[in-house]
Amino acid sequence: MSLNETYESELAFQADRRRATVEFIKIISDLWYDKSIELVLFRNQLIDRNVSDILNLHEYAGEFVQKPISVFDTVEIAQAIKMIDIPPAKLDIGKLTYEYHLEESKYSNAMDFIANRLKNGKEKAAIKPKDVVLYGFGRIGRLVARELMTKTGKGSQLRLRAIVIRGKSDAVILEKRAALLRNDSVHGDFSGTVSVDVKNNALIINGTTVRIINANQPEDIDYTTYGINDALIIDNTGVFRDKEALTRLKNSKGASKVLLTAPGKGIPNIVYGVNHLENNPDEIDIFSAASCTTNAITPVLKAVDDTFGVKSGHLETIHAYTNDQNLVDNFHSKYRRGRAAALNMVITETGAGSAVSKALPTFEGKLTSNAIRVPVPNGSLAILNLELDKKCSVDSMNATLKKYALEGDLVEQIKYELSDELVSSDIVGSSAPSIYDSKATIVRKDGKNAILYVWYDNEYGYSHQVIRLAKHIAKVKRYTYY
Repeated sequence: MSLNETYESELAFQADRRRATVEFIKIISDLWYDKSIELVLFRNQLIDRNVSDILNLHEYAGEFVQKPISVFDTVEIAQAIKMIDIPPAKLDIGKLTYEYHLEESKYSNAMDFIANRLKNGKEKAAIKPKDVVLYGFGRIGRLVARELMTKTGKGSQLRLRAIVIRGKSDAVILEKRAALLRNDSVHGDFSGTVSVDVKNNALIINGTTVRIINANQPEDIDYTTYGINDALIIDNTGVFRDKEALTRLKNSKGASKVLLTAPGKGIPNIVYGVNHLENNPDEIDIFSAASCTTNAITPVLKAVDDTFGVKSGHLETIHAYTNDQNLVDNFHSKYRRGRAAALNMVITETGAGSAVSKALPTFEGKLTSNAIRVPVPNGSLAILNLELDKKCSVDSMNATLKKYALEGDLVEQIKYELSDELVSSDIVGSSAPSIYDSKATIVRKDGKNAILYVWYDNEYGYSHQVIRLAKHIAKVKRYTYY
């Protein structure tokens, strides 16, 4: 074949591949909006992705399992999923495609494989949707709102009904709230529509009304007057931090459960995927989603401890600056944080090292920790220096984390990163709270000390953990296949 013929053949293949991807996108949308079935590709979201995004995710998937994952194959599996009858679900089509290739000889076609593999989905009980109220509308609140409204679908899980803010609203304030939701300097434009309804004091997000409730204290609110009942209140104000204060939120008429998006006192601190099943939402009404750093390191620490055992260690988190710091030098109640955030690396404290033991009691007293705030607006890095009970190597450590990222209870929490070129901006927008940098792992010659690098989007990844925990508390978890 001549060079020109080869080039023409490549063009034809790329056209066919992109055409198949367009079909794949249509099936993804049909499953989501018609059946409330969400497809992901090795935990990477596929809804609202374009053709190039999806092809790039297929490349990652192939590297991850060390076997090509073609969009032609995933289309075949997606078509089979569309044909079967299962309740609302979240399915990893990458894992299903990979398993189908491994076991293809056992089945006459993809339809037979899918019917067999997802047969347990038919036993899933029906889900009762849950009303959600965001108490506060800061960085985490807006990202949670974005994700909830992007993934509303048919409204079969969490339904964002209202947002509580202090003070009064008028047309100007409502538009400012809408603009902050619509545009974000770090995370880009919201992939939806946002407008204001001044008459009803509401935001119209993707065509759905979300009421703005103005209240200076929880006791002033009766959610039932807005048609909201038995609601889950997600507090992201940072004002209410202990059980007594958060009980005030729960006691508002129309509320039933509270989830704090920060570490809390006197309430269960949950890292979803690690200890959420130890806390029954039928018996507990107030929960904490812990901190972004705790959510980043705890899944990795569990994987390492279960495999090699951890004697002791030190956590150093290289953290993006936050609104708690000053834009320019000014007084601050804490040492060093008064210096200009965008101009300095600032040593400060973190409670994440000790907070791990709330999710993993075996780590009580084992970890020291500190933090350095650095001049980036988002994207952080946790460095774990661990003394181990059992010997390991770089290869065995990486194999362990890859296994946990591929199967088991922590597949949503741990992303296994393969790139030699990874930097902090690359992980912005990742839904996984822990991004394990396999290329940076260091192991001492005697095999008893390992230094692990765990990246995390301290805003977006943490917001996804909040939503995962919210679904657990609200008892709206779908059938899943990961």
